[in-house]
Amino acid sequence: MNAKTPPILALGLAALAALPAHASEDRHHSGAEIQLGTRPFYLVQGMDEGPLKDRLTQCQDGPFRRTEFSIGHRGAALQFPEHSDVSYRAGARMGAGIVECDVTFTSDGHLVCRHSECDLHTTTDIVATELNQKCTVPWTGPVGPNPAPQCCTSDLTLAEFKTLHAKMDASNPSATTPHGYLGGTASWRTDLYTGRAQVLSFRESIELNRRMGVKHTPELKGATHQDRVDAIFGSQERYAQALVDELAAAGVPPGDVFAQSFNLADVAYWLRAAPRLGRQAVYLDSIDPTVSPPIPRLTAAQLREIRRQGVRIIAPPTFALLAVNAAGEIVPSDYARDIQAAGLEIIAWTFERSDLRGGAATGGWYWLFDPQGRAVKKDADMYQALDVLARDVKIRGIFSDWPATVSYYASCMGLK
Repeated sequence: MNAKTPPILALGLAALAALPAHASEDRHHSGAEIQLGTRPFYLVQGMDEGPLKDRLTQCQDGPFRRTEFSIGHRGAALQFPEHSDVSYRAGARMGAGIVECDVTFTSDGHLVCRHSECDLHTTTDIVATELNQKCTVPWTGPVGPNPAPQCCTSDLTLAEFKTLHAKMDASNPSATTPHGYLGGTASWRTDLYTGRAQVLSFRESIELNRRMGVKHTPELKGATHQDRVDAIFGSQERYAQALVDELAAAGVPPGDVFAQSFNLADVAYWLRAAPRLGRQAVYLDSIDPTVSPPIPRLTAAQLREIRRQGVRIIAPPTFALLAVNAAGEIVPSDYARDIQAAGLEIIAWTFERSDLRGGAATGGWYWLFDPQGRAVKKDADMYQALDVLARDVKIRGIFSDWPATVSYYASCMGLK
């Protein structure tokens, strides 16, 4: 194989054999044995009195079921290390009908699950291992006097990547030791489940999803180092094709896949080269008013054009789909109405990715639609937002860092 022919099919049975031996346990949980835990009940109890709370309270004895409305964002990343085996299992057990692997690549052309090509220094233990020296920018000491580390999947072979352990996405830049740098987890998250969290290849995530009885939503990540994409795969299109090839090699039916990308060219490629998969590919919306210059929403004409090109599903951030009216009520945004008018289906992102104990005013980026916290005053109010997204915006699903919260609502409301 030459440098432009990625050996994605070489993983085979040897790598699958490296999966943790939980097959029988996973199959046991692939059916209706959904375990929501206590958080959804805690949130419902904290809601203001009213018809929605009454409806959700009536569902407290279940039955709860798996639902494609509930999408595991990086698994169950609120409490489990993202894109790890334990995170994916947790998301599936919480009723997520679809679980996400963000897809990036190693130096020998294998596809692996990480949110970014270059996030290993905050999502794994790499800086405390000998592989730190292979990083694009190794950790050398407290950041400031020393450069900020940058450790990339493309710095490593698949075999090297597989020696790492996943952890919560955090760091302590001022730390004086590599183990100290691995800290920094926010107080509303936890390090309780980091001890046995394993990183996964894309192929391993596919197999694990199959064992758990859930569908797949791989996101082809934009590269931090595009030159490495070109060197390893030959072109961006061949990188996009590698994702398709991996799914095909694993025998995954196209109807079980919701491939995603922020790059419209990737979606266009899938529509052209793999039309059965492309029919339900998801175009991720980059809207962001907080960057400089701001990334605007798509115009009504642009929405109609991407629909004409064959895109069926668009996924904007939650804040872009909601607004607060003069009466302090959560309502669909004008953007949501324009997306509906263009004939596009909607998936939203991301629920349970913020500390909402102080309401939307302190909830950060995902709750920008309510900057003063007029409608979302506490964590339990998130169910009001979810209800508007489901009933009025008519989303087909939503990513969540804690799928149980969404699975409870979807089961209660009879959503697919």
